[in-house]
Amino acid sequence: MGSSPFILDGGLATELEASGFQLQGDPLWSARLLHTNPQAIKDVHYRFLQSGSDVITTATYQASIEGFVKYLGLRPEEALQMMMSGVQLAKETVREFMSHSPESDRREPLVAGSVGPYGAFLHDGSEYTGAYEDKMTLEELKDWHRPQIQCLVKAGADLVAMETIPGLKEAEALVEVLKEFPETKAWLSFSCKDIQNISSGRRFSEAVQVACRSTQLVAVGVNCCPASLVKPLLESAKSHKKADLSWVVYPNSGEKWDPKTGWIMEKQKSFAKLSLSWKEQGALWIGGCCRVGPADITALKQQLHV
Repeated sequence: MGSSPFILDGGLATELEASGFQLQGDPLWSARLLHTNPQAIKDVHYRFLQSGSDVITTATYQASIEGFVKYLGLRPEEALQMMMSGVQLAKETVREFMSHSPESDRREPLVAGSVGPYGAFLHDGSEYTGAYEDKMTLEELKDWHRPQIQCLVKAGADLVAMETIPGLKEAEALVEVLKEFPETKAWLSFSCKDIQNISSGRRFSEAVQVACRSTQLVAVGVNCCPASLVKPLLESAKSHKKADLSWVVYPNSGEKWDPKTGWIMEKQKSFAKLSLSWKEQGALWIGGCCRVGPADITALKQQLHV
């Protein structure tokens, strides 16, 4: 893949909210707009491409077949199409962007099909603890994730972004399901609560070892955590990572989300500045998560000189 980092996009929902859409408290989050306003999603994808993103992530993080049936009243076959539309919208946007792009050396942007944790569907905050893992078998977790991954692959995603995963059992389930799609590449990214541990309390180094069992992953890493945690987390697990597996890193802006009061705390040191150390640590996939907008991605690209 070369040594020049792939610049990811930022927070899709953040940008949609900045455009006036009310997403907080919605069990489908930004995925509802796949149904109600797909053009708004394309507009955000386009802004990130203009900012220099090499990878566009689909609006399917909180999407599921069951969720679309339950919250949109769709039939299962319609829900499958809705899931696939997330990839189709992103691919259409890439095509439109490239047809208008004056840069002949512009990297062809990739579309990453987003797969969030089971806890995102539960819509009870458990995606940040992984508490549901104890009540579910590996097979149940595999059965849950399979239809979503199948739709993203069938729709032509360039790779699958298995992201904000809080626990080891769910990571194992995702790696197992991925084997059922042997031509598909993916990254596996964990939510973390401190400088050594993923959200469930297990070590990030253990999570990296789970990722290393797969031959289909292009990267393993962290997302949706404060940028200041990234460097020590990567440091804590570097001896467990295979040489041919890159790091993927896309933290949030450093603000914290409080369900009662909203976002609190001002931005920490610019993650664009911090990104140089991540690149030095071997991160080849770098971007942002919640509260990271197109201007932040532009700054990131300039900082990394790519």
